Amino acid sequence: MMETDGNAESCKRLPQKKYFRQRAHSNPTADHIVDYPVKPESMNWKDFYPLHSDKEVEFLDIGCGYGGLLVTLSPMYPETLMLGFEIRVKVSDYVINRIEALRDNNQNQYQNIACIRTNAMKYLPNYFKKGQLKKVFFLFPDPHFKKSKHKWRIINETILAEYAFITAEGGLVYTITDVEELHEWMVKHFTEHPLFVRVADEELKQDPIISVIGDCSEEGKKVTRNNGSKFIAVFRRIPDSVQPS
Repeated sequence: MMETDGNAESCKRLPQKKYFRQRAHSNPTADHIVDYPVKPESMNWKDFYPLHSDKEVEFLDIGCGYGGLLVTLSPMYPETLMLGFEIRVKVSDYVINRIEALRDNNQNQYQNIACIRTNAMKYLPNYFKKGQLKKVFFLFPDPHFKKSKHKWRIINETILAEYAFITAEGGLVYTITDVEELHEWMVKHFTEHPLFVRVADEELKQDPIISVIGDCSEEGKKVTRNNGSKFIAVFRRIPDSVQPS
């Protein structure tokens, strides 16, 4: 399937996933060779968002996979800059190529999304200032079932402080998984942190993002095909001076 701007001769083919397949698991504690800024002010975001160089990234998809969430949210929030972090080389290459093709085939669209290959568990504060992000997403993260590998989970007690640092007061963190044990793990760690509170299910009914995060990613579509369960939990970053009751 190819999205176009109406000029068939100028259409650029979207990359095919079969050429960018890579194993799902990656050790985030390993020494991956990646470029990263010394500090947020060192980033040249103009290279990633040529038409929006005066804005800051506000949405972050950590472990963005093949970019389904970014592509889905881009037209929903056309004035908001969104970024995907992906640690796997081939997968991040796919997303970068996909965004490039979508931009070429759809004039002035998809200019607000980008992807960077990096390790969020190591370099997150190098990219974002305190309270910069309004929404952070964790869609079907690797469950790392073995107890010895729980420290590899993208949500754990040691990294929650960094998520609290980069998330704006009132900002939201979205989580979804098909593994109930991992869902309970993420809920436990976020609710035990003093700067996050869980958003009530009733409030989530008003959030348009909730209706798309379940099936926008490749993993989400796979769960749907297999009639699997999906567990969603959203957490709000509360002000530093406020403690939850």
